[in-house]
Amino acid sequence: MTSIRPATDADMGPVADLWHQGWHDGHAGHVPEGLTAARTLTAFHERTPSRVADTSVAVDDAGELLGFVMVVGDEVEQVFVTPGARGTATAADLLAEAERQVFAAGHEEAWLAVVAGNARARRFYDKHGWRDTGDLPYEVVAGGATYVSPCRRYVKRRAAS
Repeated sequence: MTSIRPATDADMGPVADLWHQGWHDGHAGHVPEGLTAARTLTAFHERTPSRVADTSVAVDDAGELLGFVMVVGDEVEQVFVTPGARGTATAADLLAEAERQVFAAGHEEAWLAVVAGNARARRFYDKHGWRDTGDLPYEVVAGGATYVSPCRRYVKRRAAS
């Protein structure tokens, strides 16, 4: 059984490990090489502690991390699941939680950026009712440099009541 809950400080080390692995799985070869090089495990461990309030985690019955989402305002910033949770309902459950948070905060539309070359993620968002609205050159600062990551902007509107 999987449960989703707000992250705690104790979750952020495993979140950093998963974020690093998942980021490289989905982004390597699709973003500037300098950005890939800057996304070290250490860099993810430095980034995650300040993100605990933005993060919800999916855990199994033993409390092991299966995935996480980060939501800031109307943006679903991060959605990652462990390789073992891919193909299960975990990612869909996390995405639904992110949508719930965005809409509960009063936003009429949620959005996210997905790397253009990440076909698996793009199929996932399409399957879950997100709409590709076009190119989004996403500026990223990493390792003291600014990179432009070639992304697509996906949106989902609040369902009519």
